[in-house]
Amino acid sequence: MTAGELKTMSAEFIKLDQFLKVTDVARSGGDAKLLIRSGEVSVNGEMELRRGRKLYDNDVVTVADTSFTVHLSAGPSAGLDNH
Repeated sequence: MTAGELKTMSAEFIKLDQFLKVTDVARSGGDAKLLIRSGEVSVNGEMELRRGRKLYDNDVVTVADTSFTVHLSAGPSAGLDNH
């Protein structure tokens, strides 16, 4: 798969529910909440049930069989890798 790019992401962290929306895994905050509460989301290999979980650079978010590596930076070219 090819890597996606987040054009305006320049922060120290992003919350898990926001990350799922930005990556188009969830269509809305409500969808993200349901997906997280269902136990289908893991962060760095551990199931995560908190939608407000702060994600930092190089955290790995997995949903089903798709993993995303979080890339945050101080510039407008911050992005993510989808493997």
